[in-house]
Amino acid sequence: MKLSLALLSATFLSANALKATSSFGTTVLSQARRVEENEDQELAWLTDYSLKFQGCHHVYQWNEDADEDEDVRLYTKRLIRFRMCPSDTCSLTDAGGCSSGYGDYVVDMQTYVGNYYESSQRALEEECNNYEENVCGCDDGDDDGNAYCLVNCFKDAGLYDCIDLMENEENEDQFDVEEYLECAQIEIPEAEEDDNEERRKLEDGDEEEEVQYYVGPYCSGQGGSIHLGMFTDDTCTTFASSSNGGADLFEELMGYELPYADTSIVSEECFSCTEANYDDDDAAAVEVSEVCEIVYETAGKCEYELPSGTVSSKENSACTYIEGIKVIREDGLVLVKPTHANAIATAFTVIFAVAFAAVGFYVWYLRTRLGIKTDSFL
Repeated sequence: MKLSLALLSATFLSANALKATSSFGTTVLSQARRVEENEDQELAWLTDYSLKFQGCHHVYQWNEDADEDEDVRLYTKRLIRFRMCPSDTCSLTDAGGCSSGYGDYVVDMQTYVGNYYESSQRALEEECNNYEENVCGCDDGDDDGNAYCLVNCFKDAGLYDCIDLMENEENEDQFDVEEYLECAQIEIPEAEEDDNEERRKLEDGDEEEEVQYYVGPYCSGQGGSIHLGMFTDDTCTTFASSSNGGADLFEELMGYELPYADTSIVSEECFSCTEANYDDDDAAAVEVSEVCEIVYETAGKCEYELPSGTVSSKENSACTYIEGIKVIREDGLVLVKPTHANAIATAFTVIFAVAFAAVGFYVWYLRTRLGIKTDSFL
């Protein structure tokens, strides 16, 4: 199998690790500019496709960074399986998304979730702003009046996500989801005299070491959704409590609910890979969305089912790995198409079967003829 987890992990190193001002960074950027146009042409087919989340699963890997006794030796590596479906046949109700003309892919969860969340939030902001400007008409009053008007306008339209977006923008101290789409330590507020016992334990002078907590995404249930949970290690492997992925303990310590503890960060809807890019003349040009470009380029690929001519060269290095991913969704099992058989192996199998049948027939023929001759002498 060409796709190894170690290689897959290396692919997802943060872009911040390479400084553009370094000599190596300058060389890479200059080369990138020369091939940018060709890359755009290679990915142009994605404008007719949509991203379909199929599920996530996890595997355990050796933690090479473990240097303390309390560090986990085997940490959880989480991967996303997704499909690129033709937009005109992509289905919300079908767990697989589509049944033909697709490509199957697997990618690191942090890469998928981070880019998906950023793109979906940007799309939500555009939708809310457009509705506010073109429908609501709430600019005639003071700030409080405008806010009240907008809330009612969004509520009447069923745009409750826009209301949540407003509340998050107004509350600067609100939990920032984007900071915890990768495993990150969370600061527990200092305990007051009347605070609960769990908070007081964190600041108890008799404790040998202060407890540290981390928040990050994880695969929920049998892989059909992705939630935020609270953990006790910096790899987000060990849950802080057995209740609801540590979310109940989070609420007890922080005083508010952990976002996406009960709802999935990623949607089951078909996410279009097309976005409009407006130039100085307000003319829109259709191009591939950033989230589709990033997750496609970094993913392990199985493109047997893509129509001929869609990509210049189909890549199928991850087919065997993807075949082994079984994800159970609330709307059913994500079916995995078996890996295509090798043509040469199939030919030898057929030849061997025919030869075996011929030998069997010959043995039967000899036994029959010999039996006839023996009877004739009696």
